[in-house]
Amino acid sequence: MPYSGVSVGVFLPFFMSFWLYLGLQKRRLIRTKQKFFELNGGVFLQQQIRNYSDTSKGGGGFKIFSKEELEKATNNFAAGRVLGHGGHGIVYKGVLEDKTVVAVKKSKTTEEVPTKEFAREMFILSQINHKNVVKLLGCCLEVEVPMLVYEFVSNGTLYHYIHGSRGLDSDTGFDTCLRIAVEAAEALAYMHSSASPPILHGDVKTANILLDDKLTAKVSDFGASKLAPTDEAKMATLVQGTCGYLDPEYLMTCRLTDKSDVYSFGVVLLELLTRKKALYFDGPEEDRSLVLCFMMAVKVGQHQDLLDSQVRDEMTIEALEEI
Repeated sequence: MPYSGVSVGVFLPFFMSFWLYLGLQKRRLIRTKQKFFELNGGVFLQQQIRNYSDTSKGGGGFKIFSKEELEKATNNFAAGRVLGHGGHGIVYKGVLEDKTVVAVKKSKTTEEVPTKEFAREMFILSQINHKNVVKLLGCCLEVEVPMLVYEFVSNGTLYHYIHGSRGLDSDTGFDTCLRIAVEAAEALAYMHSSASPPILHGDVKTANILLDDKLTAKVSDFGASKLAPTDEAKMATLVQGTCGYLDPEYLMTCRLTDKSDVYSFGVVLLELLTRKKALYFDGPEEDRSLVLCFMMAVKVGQHQDLLDSQVRDEMTIEALEEI
């Protein structure tokens, strides 16, 4: 029996120290999450949501998620849940407690945006309500780089639909391609002209146009989105976007405008018409850019040779010239 007393005397301080350590770690984790929440504008965003909920519009459905909720939804961000990689981060498929399927974007980095400005941008983006724009459902602010939660769109991207193994086959018809293009254009027009304040996308490309099970287009990925500046003197300190789609004027001036989005959308149209990628890294340098290839072909009157055979078969010359 003396031995049991000795054992308790030896191990009791150990267990007490262990539980004390766990308690300190838990409190430290709570403080860290609270610090990031405040730094990312959580308090301001909560107030915005509360004010919006008090109006006749209701709450808008926007939610601030905890870190634990998104870890559980994505199975701790398992590799098997990855939907896609982008310049701004990784997107995971998640399933919330109520069985709602979502897309969780875990960003790599973030610009140093003032706290209230970031929260304001998140809230304004959450109010976008257009059938051809992927809905922002919420965010998590308890981490260094905020995570964004979007509606889940089931049928992949326009990029994979054009260039992937399944491709745009003869059963699809070019009229479907045109409808997808029109829907994407309507989404951009809405963001530029009807949203208040206007919103610039900044990274329009086929990989950022998602398709649902009815092949309805939904413009996604507001990683580079900007609220249109009210001060004309404001300029970006870092050009964002994707090579092959970037507006040359934006590259030279670092000033993102609605014309930058329109230029990028023009490249999307070229991809649809030619079934060629915006940028190739193989072959001669002059053939790497789809835009440059097309411009050179136009100069010598050979641009129709670049068009996909299905496009040439289904579209009249007049319709192609109009596009």
